[in-house]
Amino acid sequence: MKSERVATFAALGVPAFRLLWLSGVFSFMSIQMQFLLRSLLAWDLTESEEALGIVMFAFGAALGISTLFGGVAADRLSKRRLMLNGQMVLLLGSIGMGVALATDVIAFWMLIVSSALQGLVFGLIGPARISMTTELVGRERLGNAITLSSLSLSGSRVIAPTGAGLLAGWALFGLAGAYFVSAAIATLSYALLVPLPETSKRDDAPDGAARAVRLAIGNPLAEMRQGIRYVMNRPELRRPIVTSIVVIMFGFSYVAFQPALVEGVFSLGDRQVGFIAGASSIGAVVASIVLASRADAPGAGSILVGLGFAFGASIMALAWAPNYEIAMVVTAVIGAASVGFISLTQAIVMRATDEAYQGRVQSLVQLPFAAFAIAAAPLGVLAEWTGVRTMFLTMGIAVTLSMVVYSMASADGG
Repeated sequence: MKSERVATFAALGVPAFRLLWLSGVFSFMSIQMQFLLRSLLAWDLTESEEALGIVMFAFGAALGISTLFGGVAADRLSKRRLMLNGQMVLLLGSIGMGVALATDVIAFWMLIVSSALQGLVFGLIGPARISMTTELVGRERLGNAITLSSLSLSGSRVIAPTGAGLLAGWALFGLAGAYFVSAAIATLSYALLVPLPETSKRDDAPDGAARAVRLAIGNPLAEMRQGIRYVMNRPELRRPIVTSIVVIMFGFSYVAFQPALVEGVFSLGDRQVGFIAGASSIGAVVASIVLASRADAPGAGSILVGLGFAFGASIMALAWAPNYEIAMVVTAVIGAASVGFISLTQAIVMRATDEAYQGRVQSLVQLPFAAFAIAAAPLGVLAEWTGVRTMFLTMGIAVTLSMVVYSMASADGG
């Protein structure tokens, strides 16, 4: 039992990674709180699934634009400085939303701006966080470190959405107070980043990869194209990245429509939205702990396929959930399958990536999160036309078909 625990949390034995990990816990808590608070605000202001999709679309569009530049920046600039600056912007944005609510000047367009700002920053600092992880822990513990990072995200999703829902529904705090709590948590994340060491690029990539990167320096667009070519020429990278874009684009959008399901279908309130989000996160935490000791194992690819199919099946099951209690159980399964799929995809891809391309490849791995947020807008329109249950069924079918194609391509070696 003891040896398994050591293997599961091995990367946390590196002091610098432990700081980065703790900072991530608080950063993700703040971000997850704001995700739910924006959804609650959008629903309160409009009572429209389409509006929920538009707010998420703003996040995705900004993330999609910034994430490729974030990959280039992670390969060229100080990762520590990128994360510090980005965290400060997130902190100020949370304070701004709290002030707008407290002074009763909140408007729907502010939700769009806030969502876009968060997507922009997330795209710029996300690749730096994972790229720095590689430098701090080394390749032999990379899968473990990435899965533990997913655990920090999942753990924050247990506490943050539930806490945000409870605070929003509590008269003493309300939505404004919940935003100020989010800002305080973001401040803790910033403070933990300050003592991190400056990391430097290592010139040990094989086959002249580092030299090719240096030749492209000064032209960010050329560096982006170089990173895309690098991935497309390697099936072991191309297959999981392309599949994850489709799977997450359709599947992960379920988080944007939790208020529509809970309040619109089951006629419940903000607290119940927080509880169902927490159920998803509990499933994600369990999956992250189980997978942390297996992410570097040879059978990780087979586990990835199983999780992808479970993700699609559980979303279809959510479409048929007859009541709130069953929906909570199904959502816990969705949380486990989705986060397991995402963390294993990251681990498999980053372990197969040359060091000189870590930042740009991570930016491509991060693209699915832009895709799911962008897809939320047309999915919101679909929900308006056909109902939220039909939308969930469509999402689940799309995820399952994507995994069928991935399995066939992997078997053929293409």
